[in-house]
Amino acid sequence: MDDCPPPAETARTPVNQHSLINLLPYQKAAVESNARFTWNCWSRQTGKSFTFSLRRILRGLVRRRNQIILSAGERQSREVMAKVRMHLQAMQICASSVGLNLFDTAAGRSLEVRLPGNVRIIALPANPMTARGYTGDVFLDEFAMHRDDEAIWSALFPTLLRGDGELDIASTPRGKRNLFYRLRHHPRFASTTLTLQQAVDAGLAANAADVRESIGDEFAWRQEFCCEFLDEASAFLPLELIQACVDPEASVEPAHFTRDDQIYIGIDIGRLRDLTAIWIWRVREEIFETAGVITLAQTAFDEQERIIGELLQHAAVRRACIDAGGMGLHLSERLLNRFGETQVEPVVLTAAVKEELATQLRLKAECEQLRIPDDRSVIEDWQSITRLISPAGVTRYVAERTGNGHGDRFWAAALGLRAASRGRVSHDIDFITARPLRFGGQGIW
Repeated sequence: MDDCPPPAETARTPVNQHSLINLLPYQKAAVESNARFTWNCWSRQTGKSFTFSLRRILRGLVRRRNQIILSAGERQSREVMAKVRMHLQAMQICASSVGLNLFDTAAGRSLEVRLPGNVRIIALPANPMTARGYTGDVFLDEFAMHRDDEAIWSALFPTLLRGDGELDIASTPRGKRNLFYRLRHHPRFASTTLTLQQAVDAGLAANAADVRESIGDEFAWRQEFCCEFLDEASAFLPLELIQACVDPEASVEPAHFTRDDQIYIGIDIGRLRDLTAIWIWRVREEIFETAGVITLAQTAFDEQERIIGELLQHAAVRRACIDAGGMGLHLSERLLNRFGETQVEPVVLTAAVKEELATQLRLKAECEQLRIPDDRSVIEDWQSITRLISPAGVTRYVAERTGNGHGDRFWAAALGLRAASRGRVSHDIDFITARPLRFGGQGIW
């Protein structure tokens, strides 16, 4: 887009030029909206930057007003400006580019395109300092991802005061601790929410089911593609959700089992600083009832093995999953040798495994499939789990270590659910052997 005189027809009829660009219905509605302030919560890969960069081009030409685009960083600013250039080429609008090789925020430089009528499209990285000193309409691209969002808001909003400035905010959710979340019900903003499935139903070429299966992270799916605001830095299980699982008839005291019961056990190993927690689930028609929660504090491993072994010998116990990381390795190996891999599964609690375990537990809680005791230690333990995502995108589950434990009951319960998901073991015999069976040499062998 080198300097060239704008075609006369383009300068006279800019508002119709988007007819040259294929738009889905939700994109067309956003581009043609006359709302002064818009708040738009759209799924990933539904065309946010594509849509609102086009809207700002057209609104800038109609209003003969500069357009300011703030993105999360330099790379995102360049991506948005590439879409601006693409739109201008598609609509055959000549423009000149400025600063494409001079992106230096310290010097106050920016990416800029000049349109007919002396209208400027200016792309800036999200920074309170670079946001000052401009007059025009504004597009906040992926606003939930902006650092210092409140400072940016304070610096930028005066830009809109002169000439009835317009503001578009578009982003995918990123928890609840940001200004994008707090603006969602602002009465002055026209708001839209677009999930991936809604976009697919409107004609977007994507397979939502494949995306959900491939992402392998239910929380990422719900936030990134279902537009749910999930606060990653708060309790993983809200107190209301935990209390909805409470059953007055459930108890931490181990229940009496019959051989017809379906019992699954999860075991989180501790020794000195942490508890060993043993969670016992009884499964009845897809409902997981707590049949006991045993905690062992500073208990020798030999004694732990004896207690766990007595449980596993019961005919009702179908399967157990045991923490096999660190200090649990030796104990899990001994139990595996005694009871076999069909009944005992050692589980190393890697980050990926913890993600799977925690997500499964929460989903079953949300589906009202769990029954837990009204016990303060259990409730506080479950509520102590916090889900954190590092800047590199790595998910961690952490819990504060207290006198009540270190999330031990939570992980034991989650391991018990894993045991139930791994199938059932037939118990048609009422005995176990202390040594390998030996057969005589007679008969038809």
